Amino acid sequence: MTDEQFYLDKLKHRGIRPTATRLLILREMIRGDEAVSLPDMERYLPTVDKSTISRTLSLFLLNRLVHVIDDGSGSLKYAVCSDDCDCSVEDEHTHFYCTSCQRTFCLKQIAVPVVDLPPGFTLSSINYVLKGLCPECAAGER
Repeated sequence: MTDEQFYLDKLKHRGIRPTATRLLILREMIRGDEAVSLPDMERYLPTVDKSTISRTLSLFLLNRLVHVIDDGSGSLKYAVCSDDCDCSVEDEHTHFYCTSCQRTFCLKQIAVPVVDLPPGFTLSSINYVLKGLCPECAAGER
């Protein structure tokens, strides 16, 4: 499978019509191993209009191609979901925010602990963010 086909399949899997801009944004989001914010995407793609990036992220979120993380930094971060994710509470995973470099990482191997809620409460989402130093920043402090 070609790289281009990989991105086309990701969009098709979520029912999103591929356009050059959507492919460009998706490619940029997958490039690194951390979640990205709208300001990050604006820096990475200076030739793409801010409103176009924002609309595309909203479309990706609506179609569950990405999930959003509120890591407490003041900017929402977005990360591409795996193909088997439907963004339900069962798919929630832990995120890690580095207080030094301010990057946010998905820790998909660490499930979010689900608590039993009192009767009458209905859980719709979980935001579980750990904060500290990423391996790169921790190594720099030694």
